[in-house]
Order: sequence, then structure tokens, then C-alpha cells
Amino acid sequence: MYDGSWVLADVMSQLKKKRAATTLDEKIEKVRKRRKAEDKEAKSGKVEEKEDQADSDLKGQENAGEDEAGSKDEDSETDYSSEDEGILTKADTLKVKEKKKKKKGQAAGGFFEDASEYDKSLSFQDMNLSRPLLKAITAMGFKQPTPIQKACIPVGLLGKDICACAATGTGKTAAFALPVLERLIYKPRQAAVTRVLVLVPTRELGIQVHSVTKQLAQFCSITTCLAVGGLDVKSQEAALRAAPDILIATPGRLIDHLHNCPSFHLSSIEVLILDEADRMLDEYFEEQMKEIIRMCSHHRQTMLFSATMTDEVKDLASVSLKNPVRIFVNSNTDVAPFLRQEFIRIRPNREGDREAIVAALLMRTFTDHVMLFTQTKKQAHRMHILLGLLGLQVGELHGNLSQTQRLEALRRFKDEQIDILVATDVAARGLDIEGVKTVINFTMPNTVKHYVHRVGRTARAGRAGRSVSLVGEEERKMLKEIVKAAKAPVKARILPQDVILKFRDKIEKLEKDVYAVLQLEAEEKEMQQSEAQIDTAQRLLAKGKETADQEPERSWFQTKEERKKEKIAKALQEFDLALRGKKKRKKFMKDAKKKGEMTAEERSQFEILKAQMFAERLAKRNRRTKRARAMPEDEPTGPAKKQKQQQKSVFDEELTNTSKKALKQYRAGPSFEERKQSGVARQRRGNFKSKSRYKRKK
Repeated sequence: MYDGSWVLADVMSQLKKKRAATTLDEKIEKVRKRRKAEDKEAKSGKVEEKEDQADSDLKGQENAGEDEAGSKDEDSETDYSSEDEGILTKADTLKVKEKKKKKKGQAAGGFFEDASEYDKSLSFQDMNLSRPLLKAITAMGFKQPTPIQKACIPVGLLGKDICACAATGTGKTAAFALPVLERLIYKPRQAAVTRVLVLVPTRELGIQVHSVTKQLAQFCSITTCLAVGGLDVKSQEAALRAAPDILIATPGRLIDHLHNCPSFHLSSIEVLILDEADRMLDEYFEEQMKEIIRMCSHHRQTMLFSATMTDEVKDLASVSLKNPVRIFVNSNTDVAPFLRQEFIRIRPNREGDREAIVAALLMRTFTDHVMLFTQTKKQAHRMHILLGLLGLQVGELHGNLSQTQRLEALRRFKDEQIDILVATDVAARGLDIEGVKTVINFTMPNTVKHYVHRVGRTARAGRAGRSVSLVGEEERKMLKEIVKAAKAPVKARILPQDVILKFRDKIEKLEKDVYAVLQLEAEEKEMQQSEAQIDTAQRLLAKGKETADQEPERSWFQTKEERKKEKIAKALQEFDLALRGKKKRKKFMKDAKKKGEMTAEERSQFEILKAQMFAERLAKRNRRTKRARAMPEDEPTGPAKKQKQQQKSVFDEELTNTSKKALKQYRAGPSFEERKQSGVARQRRGNFKSKSRYKRKK
């Protein structure tokens, strides 16, 4: 739709110039070449043994033939025998999964004003936007506003606080960027101050929001700045001293600048935008968010955007928003309308087949523009190595990589240099990667909301897409919820068993190569660590210890001890909630640590275990008594299901029933019928007691 490469080049220039000696793809290629050479030597050895008596002419022809065969083998790793090809070309079976019940839409109230209903015929020209913005919209190829944009832009232009909830991939960035830019154009700044703050949970999303905002502001004099982790601190400080109009930041790096850059402050902020608010309240962001909101100007417009509306988000809304307008375009659990959902069932004793099934899908059916989601960083790394050894073009994206590696993987995937991007939930939020055709879930994510975010990487902005999820026995409950909520038919994909077995054998043969790649990585890491230590020592010797000590340390809003206590408290709480009384799990974790190398079944079990631990923590949190809120709870306006009332005891009923009839009856005393019934009950009890005494005597 639009090209953000010029903006990305600007961000890449801020990254540190240090790069790894060799990339993972180079290591994989090195191991593959070594294996091919070994196979070739083994084959040539066999040929020599068989044909020792052959003539020299024939030997010459054989050697030439061998060279040709070797080159062919090198060119195509995936060439199979005719038998193998017959198995691998078998088609998968697709069945439609039937819904049992239709889920009713969740209507919610409780906000001061509701603007979920909007003018569906509204266009960008009808929104009274300035010419520079309309020109930028045309240049970027936007034709019609999306539902969230139609609902949010007019309200945002009025200067009201917004609490918006819309499905992922519906254009939330432009929904808040356009009214903000219009406000800045209409009311130019009197002094050099930062007037707009956009908070985002991840670095990649920050870079994307910065890219879109910069392109929308390309025909006006509004300046933007990006302050996220992993980029050069000094260049960011210099940009902040110039007081840009709009600042896009992650919470951690923003607090770092607020406490260490004396000229930078938030007292002049006119608009505060919280993008993907539910994600920002996960992990350790909550305290940081409170600190930022406390430091912002009280007289401001606040816009809160989230794809899901959790209790934590409601708490944040009650603290940060004033008389907000509620805009709910989609339900929390709605997936994109043109998404085709498919599921592959994993039988109870076949958990180890997950890697083979994913490899079969990627080599036979979904060969390009694929995102593969895993639960852990370790599994993502292993899948990158495994698929690379199978000859596929793969990249990975997770928290263990440096910022340079993360951005490089994203750039290569966007530029179609790699066909598959293996990622954890870091990439499941907000990232708009054009042309993603398929999303594959190695295991089901923690919750249905996480599933909505993952599959939201495809079928964005009205385009079609497909998601394929592997579902084990322990994950079927979530599958039922997804099928119930689905508006389009959901399909079950069945792979032929001999295809799975073929790929499983292939993966087992590659285990030695996977280990070899990991060894190369470990050796290189040790080398880099020793080089870094030498560099530090040389720098200290060159500068002198005195000058090194004079450099001021960067401060934080919490002391080291406070941060440590908070992290330990959270970790202990999560550990306690997830593992209390779970002897099987503790045994599994201990056994896995003792072994070191896990089997395919154990690796899959570990992935599911991580998701289950999260789900249990969430369930435990939900069971706790809820706090009193400044904002009333959502109340369904439509015809809701009647909940089964717990049967009260007679004593409770008499004590709590204050109706006129009950009072009159209480004053008059029990009726003849009631007295008769109570007499019969007493007689029965007496008979029962006498019988039991008679039996004991006997």
C-alpha cells in the first residue's frame, strides 16, 4: 500500500554498527555443505568398491557422471525418490467443523458517552481535514476510511477523550494520528515544546507507528521523534532537546530520558495516546505507566486504543481518561472477516509429530509469506535451524535477539528475501506486515485473545488470509470457544500419516546437524564475550580510572532494590499460582533439566505447559474479588442468559425476604398446612432414630 523503507533506513542508522561475525543462516549453510560433502564421499566410496575392475574409459565417464550428480544434489536438497514423491504429493483432507451454539455479541455500557454508531458513508474528504493531510492520504494510497477511522477521527477532532476497542489490523494508527496532526496544524506551537506523546508496548510497533505518522506528516512542518530501546541513546537525547512535536516511545526508554535528560519533560503534553494498552499493562509495565501518566500535564486529551478490553485496561481508563467517549467497533474475540481458520488435531500419543507436521505444511502447501508462532524463544530458534537445514528461507523474531537482528529479520521478510518468519508473541501485536498469506500456530496460545492477535497478522485491512493451528487434547477447550465465536465456517485439516512419518524420519536424521549449528553459535558467543572484555579493559586503560568514574550513572524512578523486590514478588507470585500442588509438572521440569536434551514429545509438552501456566495464572486472577471501580462495570443491554440461582436455605430465605407477603405471614405465624408438614417431618425423623437404635441393640 505504502513504502516505509525511507523511514526504516533512518531508524537503522541509529543502531550500533557492531554485527555478529556470521549470521545463523551462514552457519546453517556451512553445516549443510559439510553434510553434503560427507554424503558425497560415502556414495563415491561405495561406487569404487563395487566397480574396481572397470576400464579407465568407463571410470572417466563415471567420474563425470558423479560430478554432475553431485552438482544436482547440491542444487536441490529436496529431490526425493519416485516412491517418496508419491507419498509427499498426497493431498491433505479438509473437513468443515460444525458449530454447536452461536455466541451472542457482547454489548457493553458504563461509559459516559457512546459513539460506536458512526456514519458509514463518511469519506476522508467529509472529515474537514487540512490539504496537507489529504495530500498525504492520497500519496499513501488510502481510499476509504476503515470503520474505526470513521468512528474515531470526528470524535478526536472535537478534543474528547476516547476509549476505543477494535479488532487488530483495522487501521487504529491512522485513527489517532490524523486528528492529532490536524490539531497541530490548526494550532501551531508558540514555543519549542513536545505536544503529543504516543506510548507503544514494543520496539517494532513503535518503529511502525513512527513510519506511518512521518508519512502522514510529510507535506507539513510537523516533526516526529522515536525513543525506543535498542537504538542509540545519545542521538535520541539530541532529537529530544530539539523538542519534536510528536514523540513515539516505549515506557522504559521514555522514563530513562525523563530522569537523565534535564531539558526534557512532559508538562506541556496536550495529547496522550496509549496504543495496545492491554499489552502495556502486562509484565512489569504497570508501574512505569503510572509514573508516565503522573508526569504528564493534567489538562490534556487522552486516547486509549486496545484490541481487547481487560480489567487492567478499565482501571487505567478510570485513572487517565476524563468523561471518555466509548467506541467499540468489534467484539474482543472477533477475528478478521476474511480469515479462513483451519485446525490440525494432534492425537494424545502423537505430540512429537508437531515439528514434522509444520515442516510438511511449509514444504508442501504453504511455501511463502508465512508467519510461524511458537510459545518459547528456544523453540523459535530451533525451528529456524531445522527449517533452514531443510532448505527453506527462514528468519526469526523474539526477545533474545539484538535490536539490529530483529529489524533485519523484519526487513528481509517484508522485502520477500525470506519466505517464513518464526516468531514468539513479540510479533503478535500491532505489526502490519503487508502480504502475510498464512499464520501457523505451533501450539495454541495462552488465551483466545492472544489467538485473535496472532491470526490478526494476516487478512488485514479487508484482504483474505488463512490461519492453521495445531491443537492437542489439552487445548481442545480453547478450540471449542474459537469455533463457537467464528462467523465463517471453520475447517479441520488432516495430513496423511505416511507424510508425517516421512518428515519425522527426516528431522531425526537432522538432529546431529542441529547440534552442530548450536555448537558453532556457542563457540562464537564465547569469542565475542572475550573480545568485549578485552575492549572494556583497553578502554579503561586508555581513559584512566578517574575519568571513567567521573561519568554520571543513568538514574531510574525506582531504586535497584525496589526493582529487584518488584520482579521477585511478581516472579514468586506467578510461580506459586502456576505450580502450587502440581507434582506432575515439577517432576517434568526436573527430569527435563537433568536430561539436557529433550525429545520431540517433551519439547511439544513444554510449549503447551507454558501456555497452561499462563492460563492458570489468569484464571486465578479472575477468581479474586474485584476492586471497586471509578467506572461502573459493563452491563449487557441485549437479552442475556438467565443465570442459575443458587438455592437458598429456608433460614436464609426467611431472613432476607422482606416482601409484604412474607412479613404478614411472619407476624401471623405458620399456617395449618406448614404446621402439618413440619409435624410429619418430625415424625419421620423420630421413626428413623428409633429404627437405628433397634438395629444397634440387635
